[in-house]
Amino acid sequence: MIETPSFAVEEIQGEKLFKQNCSGCHINGGNIIRRGKTLKLSALKRNGLDNPDAIAKVAREGIGIMSGYKELLGEGGDIEVAKWVWNQAQKAWVQG
Repeated sequence: MIETPSFAVEEIQGEKLFKQNCSGCHINGGNIIRRGKTLKLSALKRNGLDNPDAIAKVAREGIGIMSGYKELLGEGGDIEVAKWVWNQAQKAWVQG
């Protein structure tokens, strides 16, 4: 797939938002609070979060003990973070 400039910008913004708002608990896609609620592909699928839209909903509204981050992520930030998380999960959170 050829990356378009807009995709690259979204990717960078998604990573930036993740690092600012999510990485405190989800280091490298893990979860320091609840081990089974990671952002690894198998856990996402097991928890019914098998696409960026489902992940965006959780980022925006929260789930369980996790609060939503709608205000902190800003307009469309939930989607950017979700796409980035989904992409990282596809790569097993290995950079490169």
